[in-house]
Amino acid sequence: MNQQVPFTDLNAMTAEIRPAVRAAWDRLLDEGQFIGGRAVEQFERSWAQYCGTSHAVGVANGTDALQLTLMALGVGPGDEVVVPTNTFVATAEAVVLAGARPRFADVSPYTLQLTPETVEAAVTPRTRAVIVVHLYGQTADMDRICRFADGAGLTVVEDAAQAHGATWRGRRAGSIGAAGCFSFYPGKNLGAFGDAGAVVTSDPDLADRLLCLRDHGRATGSHHEHVAVGMNSRLDAVQAVVLSAKLARLDAWNEARRAVAARYAEAFEYGPVRLVEETPGTRGVYHLAVVRVPHRDLVQRRMAALGVQTGVHYPVPCHEQEGMRRYATRPLPVAELAAREVLSLPVFPHMGEEHVLRVCKALAEVLGSGGPDDG
Repeated sequence: MNQQVPFTDLNAMTAEIRPAVRAAWDRLLDEGQFIGGRAVEQFERSWAQYCGTSHAVGVANGTDALQLTLMALGVGPGDEVVVPTNTFVATAEAVVLAGARPRFADVSPYTLQLTPETVEAAVTPRTRAVIVVHLYGQTADMDRICRFADGAGLTVVEDAAQAHGATWRGRRAGSIGAAGCFSFYPGKNLGAFGDAGAVVTSDPDLADRLLCLRDHGRATGSHHEHVAVGMNSRLDAVQAVVLSAKLARLDAWNEARRAVAARYAEAFEYGPVRLVEETPGTRGVYHLAVVRVPHRDLVQRRMAALGVQTGVHYPVPCHEQEGMRRYATRPLPVAELAAREVLSLPVFPHMGEEHVLRVCKALAEVLGSGGPDDG
């Protein structure tokens, strides 16, 4: 049997940046600054510049990035935050950890992104903010959502954990709302060698509050004075040097992902499936290449039997998760249907043409001749 087509390949990306990381690691050992220090500050400056914002605040992970942002915005007990239900649970989890209540919203049946209409359907008099998740590496319609949010008095926070380098009408994901929250989990388009995250913003006061809250609420310039109840969520220097090395290649890696997605779109133009649509105006980075198929679980098993690894993001909407059901208020039919159909195909920067062809052939074979129930 031919070698299996992996869902992703982190080793190939690591090989590209290994020399730069080793050199930076040697410098780090000489400096001895493993929390904060020059390496972290350098990455924060570079990431802010890349995203088109004035500030970037490194934190321990993407969930903390969301929670700290809500805390810094003053969102807490008695408040509600609209979140799409078809997201990783961390988006809603961060709202609960900040002391607020998530208000789950449905999404577009075409893009599976939030829309102004689905946000409006979830808003109540207690709603303070909306977290827009740029799902799969494509952005939502930020112009229309921000216009609605401004009119409704809502603060917009971007969950850009899957959208490193994506743009909305030329603006980077994370730079459009009050703040943009990123995860650098190893499998992300820009991934660390462990957990890491960041918040970007062009609001200097918000950046100052984030710097305080991520470091136990310490006052600026003081080690012993704590002016707020914060948390321990600091980006460590080891991850910062890895992220700096990878950032130099992010645009090229994103272009490679787009090329894979374009080959999928070409192959599927006349069936058997189509990629989930992009919002017009976005330039996505294809953290995931997602199609919708009937009998998804059976299709996934048969793809695996043909040597093709796939993923599912996400099979259970947040409002149906046991830990989140207390916040569910109504059915969300678009997301509920999509959760039974979405299938993530392999996509990674070093994916060869032969792998792309094998994926397309396997999917056509599984879904052809009457679908997966045939035979």
